[in-house]
Amino acid sequence: MKLWTWKRENRPTIQNAIRTSVAAMLSVLVARLVGMPEAYWAAVATVVVMQSNLSATLPLAIERIAASALGASVGAIEATLFGHNVIAFGLAMFVLGLASLALRIEKTGYRYAGITLAIIVLIPRTDAPWKIAMHRFLEVSLGIVVALAVVAVWREKEQLQARTPEE
Repeated sequence: MKLWTWKRENRPTIQNAIRTSVAAMLSVLVARLVGMPEAYWAAVATVVVMQSNLSATLPLAIERIAASALGASVGAIEATLFGHNVIAFGLAMFVLGLASLALRIEKTGYRYAGITLAIIVLIPRTDAPWKIAMHRFLEVSLGIVVALAVVAVWREKEQLQARTPEE
């Protein structure tokens, strides 16, 4: 039994490593430039959605933005009403699952929304929950937009070769 498969299309490349590094760095720089308080979340979101091509990255990006908005909204409501109560957090996670089901967000999106919820609710901060939720959503969205831009502009070598007619 293999623990993983080594498919040609999934192999890491130096170009992909450079492209991902540049995208993550750009995300942090832009987030810092606009004054985001936790700019590292932009880099995390960039790395999470970076795929080899735009057609693979775009649906993932849309789902992550929607999931982040959902998790941030539920997190802001839960934290405002109940603070850092673990039972309320568990119930909010369940409500998030029901909302994800209703909105047709897949399991990966639900997990992403749950991570956002946990970050907003479980990490003690002095700012208002709505402010924390908005920052989290904006930081993640910024990282996703940077990932989309880099993938759209900087195509991988294999992708370009696939588009070239064979002689």
